[in-house]
Amino acid sequence: MDSDSCRKGSPLQLVASLSTGAIQRPNTAVFRLVIAYPFHMRCVLGFDGGGTKTECVLMDESGGILARSRSGPSNPTRVGVDAALAALIEAAEKALTASSQSVSEVVGIYGAVAGVGTARATPEFIRRLKLKFPNANVAIDTDLAVSLAAIGEKPSIVVIAGTGSAVFGTDASGSTARDGGFGPVLGDPGSAYENGRKALVMESRRLLSGEVSYLRNEILGAFKCNWVDLQDQIRANPDSVLPKIFPLVTRAANEGDESARVLLPSAARELSEFVARVVDRLKLGEGKFFLAKTGGVFGRSPFFDNAFDKLVLEIAPKAKIGPLPAPVADFCARAARDCLDGPVRRAES
Repeated sequence: MDSDSCRKGSPLQLVASLSTGAIQRPNTAVFRLVIAYPFHMRCVLGFDGGGTKTECVLMDESGGILARSRSGPSNPTRVGVDAALAALIEAAEKALTASSQSVSEVVGIYGAVAGVGTARATPEFIRRLKLKFPNANVAIDTDLAVSLAAIGEKPSIVVIAGTGSAVFGTDASGSTARDGGFGPVLGDPGSAYENGRKALVMESRRLLSGEVSYLRNEILGAFKCNWVDLQDQIRANPDSVLPKIFPLVTRAANEGDESARVLLPSAARELSEFVARVVDRLKLGEGKFFLAKTGGVFGRSPFFDNAFDKLVLEIAPKAKIGPLPAPVADFCARAARDCLDGPVRRAES
């Protein structure tokens, strides 16, 4: 917080004045006031909630990060509204505990939550977060809208590939287009969930044909069960199994498993088809724009990443490809902090 915006005579203004030398010969009474008058900076919370995990950043009003925390999934279309909200609150409480802050000091919350639009859960999220944090101004947006806004330039496209997958973009005039984000039933090509499902189908066929498989051994070792028990786990809760198989697929590809090396470029092609449709709708094929990649699918294997980047450049040769400029939870916290004296400006969705 800029000291000029503080109320006259506040402890924060006194400390700022001392640090800049504005008080040339302070008397002991002033020093006693500064030392004896405890103050707590207001703080804000930023969330990045997805189908596998929730990340939280606690930031004070000066922009300093007080704590980072993590909890379970908070996508309401996958775990339900109650469980999703519980994950957000758990992450917030962990951050507050780590930094010795209280609920009453939280005055701003901005969350990017996957699935919140599809579930039509935004009003309920805001209502219940306000009950938990009564002093906070609360805003919730979709992960797609916030991730695109976090790029900070137009035209641009964001590709999210984590538990699910989707692509969202804007042209220079602000017109937007999206593809994907259909969920596990209709399909999320290129996502960790879909890659895990395809790997299980592939390994089931290899098992029936009597093939020995490095990847299958890795999967069974990771889940500490046999193949029949693994099928039972998938039927009971596919979200708890299938996305976790993707890192094992990338490891197998890196170790030379040929089937995994075939699966990953195929998944990259499916994801790039989302990009192609968004590029076409926005007429960006011949222009320059930034394409940001985010989500747990990226950065694990060159067999996926290199194939995806190559396909994107075939679609849009002048595109610049890279990660988001900042983590989504950090962006949300900064947005909440920048709006402490007014309503949080939501990302365009």
